[in-house]
Amino acid sequence: MSATFAIDLTDAATFPSRRDEAWKYSDLKRHLREAPTPSGTAAVGAPGPFYALGGEAIVFANGRPVGVTDFIASGEQTLRLRYISNAVGTGHTARARVAVRAGAKLLLLETHEGAGSAYVAHNTLELDVAAGAEVTRVVLVEEPEDAISIAEAHVKVEAGGVYRQTIIATGAKLQRIETRIAHFAQEAQVQADGLYLLNGSRQADLTSVVRHMERDGATSQLIKGVARDTARGVFQGKIVVERGADGTDARMGHHALIASERAEIDAKPELIIYADDVQCAHGNTVGALDESALFYMQQRGIPAEEARALLTQAFLIEVIDRIEHEGAREVAREWLTARL
Repeated sequence: MSATFAIDLTDAATFPSRRDEAWKYSDLKRHLREAPTPSGTAAVGAPGPFYALGGEAIVFANGRPVGVTDFIASGEQTLRLRYISNAVGTGHTARARVAVRAGAKLLLLETHEGAGSAYVAHNTLELDVAAGAEVTRVVLVEEPEDAISIAEAHVKVEAGGVYRQTIIATGAKLQRIETRIAHFAQEAQVQADGLYLLNGSRQADLTSVVRHMERDGATSQLIKGVARDTARGVFQGKIVVERGADGTDARMGHHALIASERAEIDAKPELIIYADDVQCAHGNTVGALDESALFYMQQRGIPAEEARALLTQAFLIEVIDRIEHEGAREVAREWLTARL
């Protein structure tokens, strides 16, 4: 993939197009030819999905911070990061910065909560995980079908750190959730999971780049997706093992279901290895629901739509089950189940 684009919603010249390799499946310029009018103010409204888990909060409403935008974690803490959009035909940008001190443990609960229509949102997170720190990041993304949204996370994991993320996306007109991780290894561990569940004409693009900079690091990635109707799912995953990063153990898997004749899945898993003595693998499968299982369930009195929902949940739930924090795992499970 090409270098990270510095997208500026006030300058249409910065919008990438399909000519840019990293954006060939998510042509922003096709959907957004001119810079949008800046969004007005928005109310925060009801508490987000993770409210019951407590902790501190960083909140943006149409790009405007409601309180602090930076957070430094020490000890064991919970942070709810909320990007709220409520706009019609306008655009807004938000940027949050989170640093986790050495030895600290942070549960980062991130939500992208959209209302209104045809807005453009560009949200960025800068996250530094210090040596020996541990971060669990769970992201829920729900936006209108005609919205355009780009979410970027730039993550730095120092020696011996642990970073786990799970992204759950339901798509939009164009929805791209990009994660770039600098992995400084020396027993550091990264888990970069995600799933997409897409209906209608929605599109979701889960893009990630993990760079192993030092030796003896591990990365595990599991992405699953379901596309129905005329929806389009995109997965671009790249793991780069730089020179000198010997002893790297990197595993990537993407598995998707196409649930209609007109739905589409595009997948591009990549491993680029410049080091010796590594264990790296990737896999990619795209298929349909098991018709024999569907028939079996209907024969036992389960309506067809309910049977499809149950089989879809059984397929996707593996990603949810990998969330180690019990409270966050249960919220994510209930959130996903409600959308099946």
